[in-house]
Amino acid sequence: MTSIKGQIFNFLIRNKHIFQGRIKKETFSLDTSIAGFRESCEKGASKFGRIAENVNIEKDKIAGIESEWITPAGVNDKQLIYYIHGGGYVSGSLNDHRVIVSRIASMTNTRLLHFEYRLAPEFPFPNALNDTVEVYKNVLKTGYNYNDIIFMGESAGGGLTLATLLKLKQQNIPLPKAAVAISPWTDLSCSGESYKTKNKVSVAPVDSWKVFSHHYVGNNDARNPLISPLFGDLKGLPPIFINSAEDDELFDDGKQFYLKAKKSGVDITFKTGTGMIHCYPLLAPMFKEATDAMDEIHQFIKLHLTNQFVPLFL
Repeated sequence: MTSIKGQIFNFLIRNKHIFQGRIKKETFSLDTSIAGFRESCEKGASKFGRIAENVNIEKDKIAGIESEWITPAGVNDKQLIYYIHGGGYVSGSLNDHRVIVSRIASMTNTRLLHFEYRLAPEFPFPNALNDTVEVYKNVLKTGYNYNDIIFMGESAGGGLTLATLLKLKQQNIPLPKAAVAISPWTDLSCSGESYKTKNKVSVAPVDSWKVFSHHYVGNNDARNPLISPLFGDLKGLPPIFINSAEDDELFDDGKQFYLKAKKSGVDITFKTGTGMIHCYPLLAPMFKEATDAMDEIHQFIKLHLTNQFVPLFL
């Protein structure tokens, strides 16, 4: 049974439109202002709380891309969470993810790097993917060993995490030790059943995923595996942990990727957030279910930064 705090947080976030004076959730269209959406994301992040107290934040520019290293006190700085932010490929920044990723670094006691890949619609596919690959290649050049790196991302960043693994495999670049994807967007053709069945209980504006997909996909095929990793050859990927919220349009994206990856021989774990909203682990430590989910992620990271994995290029 969902905790009382969990029920309250889920209710408040699901029904934020009511507290903003609207009876119904907002509906997105191709006319929806992306600049306005980005501004609302930045404002929302400003209300998310404070940066974790025990971390040091160092600004950097890697391959010309604005980046930040977030390092908890006393950690092994040779181990790294390579964090890929979400935002539907149209939003997301160092600023609006700083609090979230500082907490992840603190809770997992692991150094973390996050960065600002280029966003659609100004920069559609493959810009975000190219930037993510390029930053990773430069991180390896600085002396990090791929066996000491965990990829992690949420939402579109979770999908980009998985697409990046496919691109690295394609280019015979060493894969990271393991990957974590929270509510990953793996199918930009939006063909999963949950796109139809979960919108009433999700937190996303109506039709927002279709709009984001249009902006990112551009003139490309939405089923291109480097856009929608669900349709890729998943053999040879490193261990993967997926957490998908049940009350989310992207639930089937995570579940179907898990089923296909497992069939392909990937060491993959799938956790369902029963009655939970999109990316709820990022709300830790606000309520029990989020904290428990983040603890599972911490244990996965701890396990795979201890053992060794030799990537396969199949």
